[in-house]
Amino acid sequence: MDDFGKMVGVARKALSEPYLLSEAERLVPSKPGLYAIYGSAGTWRLLGLGDPHDNWPLYVGKAEDSLKSRDLETHFGNGRTGSSTLRRSFAALLHDSLGFCGIPRNPAKPDHFSNYGLSPAHDAALTLWMRERLELAFWAKPEDCYVLLKKIESQLLVDLSPPLNLKDVATLWTARVKAARKVMAAEARAWAWA
Repeated sequence: MDDFGKMVGVARKALSEPYLLSEAERLVPSKPGLYAIYGSAGTWRLLGLGDPHDNWPLYVGKAEDSLKSRDLETHFGNGRTGSSTLRRSFAALLHDSLGFCGIPRNPAKPDHFSNYGLSPAHDAALTLWMRERLELAFWAKPEDCYVLLKKIESQLLVDLSPPLNLKDVATLWTARVKAARKVMAAEARAWAWA
């Protein structure tokens, strides 16, 4: 097996073993790597995604610098929706059930409405929802691995088809997630001109 195939296999195995967030916070390193976000079948249904196959991640991503910074501080951190495509997708899919409303990510300088944010109260509610319902798996790239993270991530996206990934893969859910995000981007644009 070549280095690429070996690294994809090792990463895939690590990404199939999610941790509760409280445990992941102790284990996630400040190193480059890949991560996967998981939710229960009930979480999938709350998001309007139907029933998942066994051990199917909601999202797979890469952290070029630090898994800890990307996952725990951005994706699971308050006030970071405008900087996290994952948070924007969750907010969009929970728009109706939790009453979220898109606003510009920087209300003082509204632009790039597709990168909408949430009010502080809605952002905190999303963080709480995520922390209560999601699990995190990760794979730290070994220092002796010379395969680009992007290449490994791209193969895993094809293999796993996570529903919340919108770049580099098309899934059964892509149109639904994009449509939900478009509603929130329109809200952010309307907010800016109100």
